[in-house]
Amino acid sequence: MLTVKRIGENRLDIALQGKLDAMQMRTALDELVMQSAGIEHGLMLYDIVSFHLPSLSAIGVELSRLPAMLKLVKQFDRVAVLTDKQWIKTVSELEGALFPGLTIKAFERHQQDQAEAWLVG
Repeated sequence: MLTVKRIGENRLDIALQGKLDAMQMRTALDELVMQSAGIEHGLMLYDIVSFHLPSLSAIGVELSRLPAMLKLVKQFDRVAVLTDKQWIKTVSELEGALFPGLTIKAFERHQQDQAEAWLVG
């Protein structure tokens, strides 16, 4: 399950827990686009509670919406990723290097206060 919650004018909080199938991915991406509407210089707190690879059909849904997702990424300046998995931290920060103007920093899940301070700092 992926949940998206808008916090104020320019922040989204996203939580990922478990495995996504195609219907859940479609719903999550629709919610992400809707909640991101009008955000400029946005901040995102992405809490990866537990990670499981999405189903192949869910990956297909995500790939079919790649142009919209790339456009959405440009609305954000900073993303704090909360995770206890080292490989997700590494991949997240490398992903940030691929998008000019976007900085992604990973934190342990118990470091939410530090992540939130970094977002607004």
